[in-house]
Amino acid sequence: MKTLKIGIAGYDRMKARTMAIARGERTPAKGEPKVWFTSIESFARLLSERNRHLLELIARERPRSLTELAALAGRSKSNLSRTLKTMSQYGLVELRRGARGTLVPSVPYDQVRLDVSLTGRRGGSAAVSP
Repeated sequence: MKTLKIGIAGYDRMKARTMAIARGERTPAKGEPKVWFTSIESFARLLSERNRHLLELIARERPRSLTELAALAGRSKSNLSRTLKTMSQYGLVELRRGARGTLVPSVPYDQVRLDVSLTGRRGGSAAVSP
C-alpha cells in the first residue's frame, strides 16, 4: 500500500520552513509530510466526497483519456481538467501524455495520512482514506 503523507501548516510557517530548507539550514526529516495545505478546510475541499469518488473511478477503471473519464464520471471535460490539475499539484493524481497527446490520469497512492498539530508543536497523525 502506497501512502502520501500530508501536513497542515499556516502560510507563514510553511514559508519559513521552505526558506530554511532552501538556505540549507534545515533538512526535512524522514517521514515528514511531502505535501502541505494551509488549512484542514482546503484539504477537505480537495478531498470532497465527489473528488474521492473521482479518484476511486480513476483507480478502478484506468481511463485512457480525460474524454473517457468525463464520460465515466458524468462530468464535463473542462471541469475535470481543472480538478485534476489541482489534484496533480498536490500529488494525488498523475497526468501523463498518452496516444496523440491525450492526458491520461492515474492515482499513485492508495491512501493519505494527514499530520496535524493540535498544540503548535509537531503533531500526530490521523489516517484519511481518499
